[in-house]
Amino acid sequence: MLNKKTVDDIKVKGKKVLVRCDFNVPLQDGKITDENRIVQALPTIKKLINDGGKLILCSHLGKPNGSPVAEMSLKPVAIRLAELLGQQVVFAADDSVVGENAKEAVANMKDGDVVLLENTRYRSEETKNEEAFSKDLASICDVFVNDAFGTAHRAHCSNVGVTSFVDTNVVGYLMKKEIDFLGNAVNDPEKPFVAILGGSKVSSKISVINNLLDKVDALIIGGGMAYTFMKSRGEEIGNSLLEEDYIEYAKEMLEKAEEKGVKLLIPIDTVAAKSFSNDAEYKTVGIG
Repeated sequence: MLNKKTVDDIKVKGKKVLVRCDFNVPLQDGKITDENRIVQALPTIKKLINDGGKLILCSHLGKPNGSPVAEMSLKPVAIRLAELLGQQVVFAADDSVVGENAKEAVANMKDGDVVLLENTRYRSEETKNEEAFSKDLASICDVFVNDAFGTAHRAHCSNVGVTSFVDTNVVGYLMKKEIDFLGNAVNDPEKPFVAILGGSKVSSKISVINNLLDKVDALIIGGGMAYTFMKSRGEEIGNSLLEEDYIEYAKEMLEKAEEKGVKLLIPIDTVAAKSFSNDAEYKTVGIG
């Protein structure tokens, strides 16, 4: 269970509250095609509004690589969020994220107001967790709330660095829900206990795989990382994603799973194409 303070444990009336949300939603022609992540953030946002906080929301969207990309602006999110909340959401259109527009918007806030900052990844410091941007974010708030579970594994300015410069740091409802669920699932799971891992890299999940093999009845490996496991078994993977330095590790994990009686399952077929593009011709082929 979560042992960190949540938004239920603090008083925010009259205070500037920076909330790290996960608004990394898919866009097509400037329109949001799946608003689920925005909807998931609403309970925390509404709680803080009702408690009289001055909400400053921040998030990344896509991978603009440290410079402004118009197609990755959070403006469409601000528009949709305002509709869902039934109140104005001021969009601070600053390429530097915490620039003059943002500072002016924050200075003019009243209790219950909402401001959304521009894409945090417009700043190159964000993904490097550099102090300058962390301090910029901290300078406009009294309280920090992390409600972006989807980015919790990354040490960035907007979810980790900023906490060093803000005295009050808590988590939101979505973060609490996900942590509680994972805690219960891992510490007291119902049997049979099956875990599914995906993503592109084996290297970023070494400790997770090691720990899970001591707890699960079966471990299913999917995503790009599965190709490293396939290669470790001597299977052909063409030009698919491969971490050569972790082939031996994958082989060791397969052996460990067998020793423990854990079923470690990897795909038996894959979608193959000559290029990685939306219009590429593809087919499903067996592995091995």
